[in-house]
Amino acid sequence: MARNRTLTEGRAGSLHLIGGKLCLDFANTTSGRGTAEALEQLRSYEDLVAWSAHAGLIEPVDAARLGEKAALDPAAGRTVLEQALGLRDAVYEVFRAIVAGTPPAESAVDTLDKALERALAHLRVTQGPRGFALGWLIDGPALDRMLWPVARSAAELLSEGPLERVHQCPGPACGWLFLDASKNGKRRWCDMRVCGSRDKARRYHRNKRVEGRPG
Repeated sequence: MARNRTLTEGRAGSLHLIGGKLCLDFANTTSGRGTAEALEQLRSYEDLVAWSAHAGLIEPVDAARLGEKAALDPAAGRTVLEQALGLRDAVYEVFRAIVAGTPPAESAVDTLDKALERALAHLRVTQGPRGFALGWLIDGPALDRMLWPVARSAAELLSEGPLERVHQCPGPACGWLFLDASKNGKRRWCDMRVCGSRDKARRYHRNKRVEGRPG
């Protein structure tokens, strides 16, 4: 699971959440894998916290507290970031293989299993005015708390589907994953306004060049 990280200004806290499932949105925190246009949005623990708040996994006050705790223990923050990148790569590899119709790598599935095992250790049944629900037990600093729902999301999508609706954007500098919720199941682009528009522009200019050739 090689990582191609391009040092650009991070947009982790403002990325489009178009995946349709939390785990796919998490996989989409990088784009253009393996190309010269690869973009890495999770370059620090702070980026991870910013994305988690943006995705609704943690409240702003919790984001501030996590940032403060990581600042006091930078090594712990770096460890969680590496876990996050490993989980993200595993999610991407597993669902990319599913899109391609090939068996996912055992190493990627194993990474997901280990992340799920860590997550489930914090899952509890809670009772409130509306009845029973599943919730997360936050015990101690829990710098990795945002990874727990991501692992659970991946496990639920794999076990409950619909896997046939998971697609990958064909944009040359994209590769984002998404769950196709369209009626006909033929959504092609991660976002028609972004990769779809770029493809239209490329085809337009290509056609213009062909029309301008003599003979």
